[in-house]
This record gives sequence, C-alpha cells and structure tokens, in this order.
Amino acid sequence: MEAAKRAAKNTGILYARMAITVFISLYSTRLILAALGVADFGLFNVVGGVISMLGFLNSSMAAATQRFMSFAQGAGDLEKVKRIFNMSSLLHWGIAVLVFLLLEGAGYFFFDGILNIARDRIEVAKLIYQFMVISTLFTVISVPYEAVITSHENMLVYAVMGVIEAILKLGIALYITYTGMDHLVMYGVLMAALAIFLLLIKRIYCHRVYEECHLHIKQYYDRPLLKEIGEFAGWSLMGSSSNLISNYGQGLILNIFFGPIINAAQTISAQVSGQLSVLSSNLVKVINPIIGKSAGRKDVKNIMLLSRLGGKISFFLLLFLYVPVLIEMPYIFKIWLKNVPVNTVIFCRLLLLRNLVEQLFVPLVSAISANGNIKKFQIFSSILVLIPIPICSLIFSYGLPSYYLYIVYLFYSILASGLILYFAHKYFNLELVNFTKEVILRCIATFLTICIISVIPLHFFSEGIFRLFFVFILTSITYIILVYYLGLNKAERNFAIILKTNFIKKYKF
Repeated sequence: MEAAKRAAKNTGILYARMAITVFISLYSTRLILAALGVADFGLFNVVGGVISMLGFLNSSMAAATQRFMSFAQGAGDLEKVKRIFNMSSLLHWGIAVLVFLLLEGAGYFFFDGILNIARDRIEVAKLIYQFMVISTLFTVISVPYEAVITSHENMLVYAVMGVIEAILKLGIALYITYTGMDHLVMYGVLMAALAIFLLLIKRIYCHRVYEECHLHIKQYYDRPLLKEIGEFAGWSLMGSSSNLISNYGQGLILNIFFGPIINAAQTISAQVSGQLSVLSSNLVKVINPIIGKSAGRKDVKNIMLLSRLGGKISFFLLLFLYVPVLIEMPYIFKIWLKNVPVNTVIFCRLLLLRNLVEQLFVPLVSAISANGNIKKFQIFSSILVLIPIPICSLIFSYGLPSYYLYIVYLFYSILASGLILYFAHKYFNLELVNFTKEVILRCIATFLTICIISVIPLHFFSEGIFRLFFVFILTSITYIILVYYLGLNKAERNFAIILKTNFIKKYKF
C-alpha cells in the first residue's frame, strides 16, 4: 500500500512536469529547425549527437549506481549508502577521464572522412564537437548525484529541473532566431552551457539536502566495495556503450549513405518519440528504486509484480498519445513544422512501434540489474544490439531506402525482448506462459483493437483539424474502455483503483 501511495504521488508530479514541458519542447524544435535550416539542424545532431549519447550513458550509469543505493536503503544501512556515494564518485572521476580521452581520439576519425559534412562547415562542426566533449566531463562526474535523487524517489526535484531545462531551451531557440552570429555555433555553445549549468545545480542541491552527499574519500574508502561497484558499473558501462554506439551508429550510417538532410528527419523522429514517451519513462523511473529496495529485502514476489505491472501500465501510457499520433502523423507534422524533412513520417511511425515493443520489458531489465548478476546478460545484449549496424550498412549498399534502418531495429527489439525474458526466468523464475498471456498478448490485442476502431474516421472525413479532433476523441473513449476491460486483469484493475484513490486523496481532486 505504501509503495502504491509513493508511486501515485511521484507519477502525479511527473505527469505535471510532462504537461508543462512537452509543448514547450516541441515548439522549441520548430523554432530551431526554422533558424538553423534542415542541413545545419541535421549537422548539429550528427556532430553534437555526443550530448544525446552521453545523456543516455548518464542515465544508464546513474541507474547502476542507484541500484546499489536503493539496495542499501532497502536493507536499512545508511553508513553503506555513504560509502557507496563516495566510492561511486571516485569511480566516475576515473570514467570521466577515460571517456574524455576516447572522445578526443575519436574526433580525429569522425572528421577525417567518416562524416559526410560540407567543406565550408567542417571547422564549425569541429568547434561544436569540442563543446560537447567539455560538457561530457560534467555529465559523467554528476552521475552519482542523479542516482541519489532517484534512489530517494524525489521526483519533485526531477520535475522542477525538467521544467527549467525546457524553458531555457525555449530561450535558446528564441535567441538564435534573432542573433546575427552563426546560428549553428551559438546553438552549440548554448546547449553545452545549459548541460553544464543543470548538472552543477543538481550537485549543489544534493550536497545541501542529502547527508550521504558529502565527499570524504579517505574516511569512507572501501576497496572491496569499490571493486564490487566497479565490476557492476563496468558491465553496465559495456551494455550502455554498446547501446550508445548503436544509437549513434544509426545517425552515422544514415549520414554516410544519404547525407545530413536525412539526419534532420531522424532527429525530429527521436524528438517526437522522446516527448511522447516521457510519462511512461517517468513511471519506470518511479518504480526502479522500489524494485531496488525490494531486492535489498530479497522480496522476489514484489519485484516480479512491479516488473509485470510496470511494463503494462507504461505500455498503456504510451498508447494514449501514440495511437492518434500514428494515425494523424502527416497532418500533425504539417501544422507543427514549416518544413517537414523527407521520410520523417515513416521514420517516426516505425520508431514509435519499436518503442511499444521495448516498453513491455523495461521493468524486467531493471529487475535483472537489481539482482546484481548482470555479466552474462550484458555480454549477450551488447553483442545483439551491435548486429543491426553491419546489416543496415549491407542493405544500404544495395540501394534500399533509408527507412529500412528502422525496420531492422524493430526486429532487433523483438529479439532483445526474448533475451530479457530468458534472464528474467533464469534469475526470478518468471512464468513465461503467464507473462505472454497476461502481458504481451493482452497489450497487443488492446493496441490493435484501438487502432482498428480509431482509423474509422479516415474513411469518412478528409484530412483536417476536425478529423484530428474526432480521431483523438474516439481514441480516448476506446482507450479507456479497452485498457480497463481487455488490457488489465481483475487483480490489476483493483490495483489501478487503489492508485487512483491514493492520487485523488493526495492532491484533493
């Protein structure tokens, strides 16, 4: 019951954050695309993609550190939490130096024939890359602070930081629209400065609020603990790095075979995907520390309950916005962007479908990480995630269109889901037949039924604002009925009622 109350409170906070930030972020993208132009917008997101890669790396490494903190908090060991923070900070200083050296070395190869960049923009691209590398140091060093906030389930701070970030990005977009300086250079400088500013604020807050966030490396030095965290972080880093290479590799392959303009379509697709997925990803952020604390108490039953229910609820949260957007995407893009890059619609549709597949299994990955024995899982998943890169290179060399990249990665996600199920069964004795029936099949049936009903207006109305509104209303009504009666079983419906009741009591609606 207590976990349900915390989940309801934190989900409500993050929902409010999403309501504020999503429209600001999408409008900022429109302004930036108009100010930079399609070519420079694509160029920034190929070269400056380092910052998004490191955002992914930051989240993954924070989750690894948060696992140890939540585990120790679940066991009620405050002194160990302090040692974990200090050893994690020491470890990430070392990682920051290593990543810095690797990125500086990689920069020579990126600008020596790998990236497809116009000659008159090479120097600008190199300058942007250096700003991104500088912000990397702050990103990696601040990982333990991100982990502390998450492990304490302090989603209010996370929400406030998100709102501040969205507002400052809007300010950057407005500034570069009117500045007389090179728009691309100023955008790169300001985005790097923003990343550094937000990370410094996070560190200052943690040092003032949380007792464990005081660096006393000598006092809390624990070599066995450092080794344990290092081994876990090393395997997590391998998995994160493989995903990082795969994600950035997608942009490189598209750039090499199709040029920077196609990267603009990829970036917009990722932007839409990220904004529409905020609520579901926030729910996962809410349940991760609860799973970690359950692992500390060795409560396997609660871990599996949270993993299964978390996957379903986050999937259904995606559906609410995904279905009308998938159906009316061409029209939405027309009214959102002045100039829609080629292939943006098909890129985005395939990416959203891939997100739906992956969302069902994200909490299971958290459970596997909470278990601590991640070596084999990370090895197999790291190999699997890199396979699509050579496959895409091969098919593009035969002249296939660019959207085949997203088809290949959709099939990869299906295979990766099978791997997650295997390890969840191995470590927690997950009932595969029950999970398939109660989670996978229920979610697929709900999604397909909502889609079939929601496309009906397309046969009776022409494209326009009226049809968009009608599709959204029809989808909303169908969604509420089908998710409740088809998507959830009886026990899950009762749990959903508890969450709703606690949420209403908390916020006095």
